Amino acid sequence: MTLNFDNLRWDGLLRRPATRYDVGEFANFHAGKNVLVTGAGGSIGSALARAVFVAGPHSLVLLDSSEQNLFGIHTHLSKMQGSERHVPVLGSVGDQRCLDDIFERYHPDVIYHAAALKHVPLMELNPFAVVQNNVFGTFTLAATARRFGAERLTMISTDKAVNPRSIMGASKRLAEFVLLALGDTGTRMISIRLGNVLGSEGSVVPLFLEQIERGGPVTVTDPAVERYFMSMEETVSCILGAAASNLTDSGICFPDMGEPIKIVDVAQYLIEQASAKDISITYSGLRTGDKLHEEFVADTDVMSDGLLDGLHWIDGPRLSESALAEGLAGLEAALLAMNLAKLLATLTRLVPEYQPSEYLLKQAATAVAT
Repeated sequence: MTLNFDNLRWDGLLRRPATRYDVGEFANFHAGKNVLVTGAGGSIGSALARAVFVAGPHSLVLLDSSEQNLFGIHTHLSKMQGSERHVPVLGSVGDQRCLDDIFERYHPDVIYHAAALKHVPLMELNPFAVVQNNVFGTFTLAATARRFGAERLTMISTDKAVNPRSIMGASKRLAEFVLLALGDTGTRMISIRLGNVLGSEGSVVPLFLEQIERGGPVTVTDPAVERYFMSMEETVSCILGAAASNLTDSGICFPDMGEPIKIVDVAQYLIEQASAKDISITYSGLRTGDKLHEEFVADTDVMSDGLLDGLHWIDGPRLSESALAEGLAGLEAALLAMNLAKLLATLTRLVPEYQPSEYLLKQAATAVAT
């Protein structure tokens, strides 16, 4: 049996009430405003762009560094009424000239920052690229947004930013620190930590469906590995809820994710829906940077009592702008020199709970020895 992702039922897997808003509630929040979505061609970025577009913004700028992804969302919105309101821009959040042009032309009021490098094992092999994009790209965007007086910037973060064991997770934790340091009453900056989004690029579900289609086996890293999951519909509504929340300060939040789900249970669930009982599950071992369990609250975080605007809010460590500037200067020097040992040393100083993988530590030591 061929499984179509759009026809899959998730109620039997998630086993919790969905965290969901009526997207129509946010029409007034976006109507008539200038909105910028970074990473607009990706899974989450394009879903956000579609949701915002129907609210009738004055302009919707779609920024993406992938020509193919940008073409996809541009083509989709071009078929809709009012298509002239959206502007596709091929470029990077790390390109200051590109951002200056966008802000000078369109003056974004509301920004959704979905542009990020996120594939954990791949980023372990490309540590300089992930820091350049996730940390410096976020800093460039946030500093530009504040300079031009944007109202709100909401970044999609990840549970992997909590007690990170991968450089991707550490980069997202530092990106959270960037927004906490640069956000103010004029430009409020929010990070929303999300779990695994079902069907997003790089998630296990499309991979499992492909393996089932080929007749198996379905490959799971470890029988004990588990993750938090949410649907794309939930994801978009929670991000919009965070952006439109009444919080007056910058901060970090996450939705109620229920209990984590074992990845092997996801594989078995899809096999059962495909009526493919003869397909086996094999285990390949944890990949570099992977963790058995993810979490949303670190030991140094303090979670607010109850929910505010349907979300859990976190108060925790912050970096001053001066400490952030000093740390970014150290990272920039490491990037320029392609010095992995210095990069890891600076990252662990800024994010003390980060534990670099054995692979990266070995690579850094080897580079120093030569």
